[in-house]
Amino acid sequence: MSPAHPLSGQVAAVTGAASGIGFASALALLAAGAQVVLIDRDAKALARAREKLGPAALPLVLDLLDPAQCASLPERILGLAGQIDIFHANAGLYVGGDLMDASDEAIDRMLQLNVNVVMKNVRGVLAHMIPRGRGDIIVTSSLAAHFPTPWEPVYASSKWAIDCFVQTVRRQVFKHGIRVGAISPGPVITSLLADWPAEKLAEAKASGSLIDAAEVAEVVLFMLTRPRGMTIRDVVMMPTNFDL
Repeated sequence: MSPAHPLSGQVAAVTGAASGIGFASALALLAAGAQVVLIDRDAKALARAREKLGPAALPLVLDLLDPAQCASLPERILGLAGQIDIFHANAGLYVGGDLMDASDEAIDRMLQLNVNVVMKNVRGVLAHMIPRGRGDIIVTSSLAAHFPTPWEPVYASSKWAIDCFVQTVRRQVFKHGIRVGAISPGPVITSLLADWPAEKLAEAKASGSLIDAAEVAEVVLFMLTRPRGMTIRDVVMMPTNFDL
């Protein structure tokens, strides 16, 4: 390991890696010297991401909403890379707007991916990390986990739930040398914003109240490169103008 490549020799896996925060995180991890397994259900987008990221990026096409595929995630990562040192549970869905306009199907899909899948994925990689006595898990949460956002009650509820999960699991596994933390960004320029209420998106764009995914990735790298005796349990980040 060198100062320029602090994650050299480590294997990271990132869900939702074909775009947005996941792609930016993978790019930062690769630049820090890690080998990165890119996990996404969109095979074409994943192939494009792999072309941009180079040979140290290993694509894994996997639909986390399919129970059998979800359960196979740790085994398939290990089959590609042999170990899991870092797991970034990033994949998620967004449902915004008035609760009365949300369909049962949309609610079920979002809660399945944002909550249940994250719990199952984390449990799966812990089974590999605990015997090794080390590992890092980072979960993409949201500013909505800390603020009752009135235009996204379903989404905010999923992030409140997963933030609780992150912090309770963190306290269970620190004795095994494993760090678990969350990143809680405000609105980030990703495809998830396509479902934002039009007036909120226009307002955020006009005021400069959006974060770039690369800025979030910098925080992920900051958390991972701290001394092993330090756990950064949650980083809340937002554009300065978002509080105006």
